[in-house]
Amino acid sequence: MDNRTMMQYFEWYLPDNGLHWKRLAAQAAELKKAGINMVWLPPAYKGAAGGSSVGYDVYDMYDLGEFDQKGSVRTKYGTREEYLNAVEELQKNGIEVIADVVLNHRMGADGTEEVTVVEELGTDRNQDVGGKQQILAWTKLDFPGRAGKYSAFQWNASHFSGTDWDEAAKRNGIFRFDGKNWNRETDTENGNYDYLMGADLDTDHPEVVGETHDWGKWYLDTVHMDGFRLDAVKHIGFDFYREWMKDMRAYAKAPEHGGGELFIVGEYWAKENAKLLHYLDVTERNLSLFDVPLHFKFLAAATSDGNFDMARLYEDTLTGTDPEHAVTFVDNHDTQPGQALYSFIPAWFKPIAYALILLRAVGTPCVFYGDYYGIPHDGVVPVAKLPALLAVRERYAYGQEHLFFDDPSLVGFTREGDAEHADSGIAVLLTDSVGGKKRMYLGTQHAGKRFVDALGGKSEIVTVQADGFGEFTVDGGSVSVWVAERAGEYLYTHLR
Repeated sequence: MDNRTMMQYFEWYLPDNGLHWKRLAAQAAELKKAGINMVWLPPAYKGAAGGSSVGYDVYDMYDLGEFDQKGSVRTKYGTREEYLNAVEELQKNGIEVIADVVLNHRMGADGTEEVTVVEELGTDRNQDVGGKQQILAWTKLDFPGRAGKYSAFQWNASHFSGTDWDEAAKRNGIFRFDGKNWNRETDTENGNYDYLMGADLDTDHPEVVGETHDWGKWYLDTVHMDGFRLDAVKHIGFDFYREWMKDMRAYAKAPEHGGGELFIVGEYWAKENAKLLHYLDVTERNLSLFDVPLHFKFLAAATSDGNFDMARLYEDTLTGTDPEHAVTFVDNHDTQPGQALYSFIPAWFKPIAYALILLRAVGTPCVFYGDYYGIPHDGVVPVAKLPALLAVRERYAYGQEHLFFDDPSLVGFTREGDAEHADSGIAVLLTDSVGGKKRMYLGTQHAGKRFVDALGGKSEIVTVQADGFGEFTVDGGSVSVWVAERAGEYLYTHLR
């Protein structure tokens, strides 16, 4: 798909009213019209918190809002039928569906077991704290409400490598189960960052491997999604997901299962680009990754009082080193206010950041629901210029790209346009400091054409010279997006 544009269609504080899937189905055509052609949906299965679960406290991955479990039949987002209908409506409108997959842990167990464990130091999981001890662990998942429908598999302590709660002593800790080891290759933070939360899956256990592969195929057959977003990949043995993805791709590609190619993006939350590149190497570049380093570059630029070096924005980012496997984003459900990875980009910089991920020729951009619709819980209003940026991406951001990242504050880029998209070709200028102007090459094919700022910040008209250059301007702390005059008229008419 050309110009893939993803939306993360949820934020953490959506109402617990079960209407999200219905809302999504009703908005499918509107999303397509806005320029969205791929939607990442929240975890659709039953969480430990039942009807109020965002979905990452995974309880039963076969319960898509069908069984009376954890206090409700529906999930926070609705029922199984409503979920499948929303997926169908999206696909009818030419929008690919990306399903969130959480295979790291289980929570909300149905019963406890006495387990021999060794406590680990929280800041270095390679260091034991004392000797072996007995704890009472929540590790039995029998799913009585589902009664074996879709799968008879039940979980017990042998399927997990550790947990963080001793029910007998009523205390927290990092407890590695005796005879188990953390996954061999995970992120090195805290010594070994296999353990994250809940009952941690032992992805070396043959039964766990078999069950997670079986579930993935059931999920593909049930939902017919177009791809996956893989949660917390740095906490799971890298070889596990490498093989799981190969199996899912082969299964989906078979003619009897639709014959499609899956789009897969992983969440590896690390500022260090080298860690992302290493993960891509180990997984044989079988997926894309969210460009977390670029997110933190945006944050630094927005909070450095104009002292960030914009010319080096893409240094040590996935977009700068392996753009083919980069999914770019500004914020998400984890970085929004009140969440564990809070690092929300300040409002003034949001249009700049979105122009950088939506209008450049590299990476697959992901728009955050909270930026598009707002976050009422925290008084966050929608990014006003986002609809215009999406429209420019869909209609005019094509052709060869030229970068002008040659100043610590005032930087820009152009896209020459192509013959397939009428009036295409753009010039983008932005600054984290004072305003200014820059001479940028747009192409001799645009000589004599008049360009206007699609975002309305600048009122003047720029005429492209015979040599293909134009002198474009931008106000302080903002972005200007220059399009052909006729394109500007279209945008003004259709975005009013």
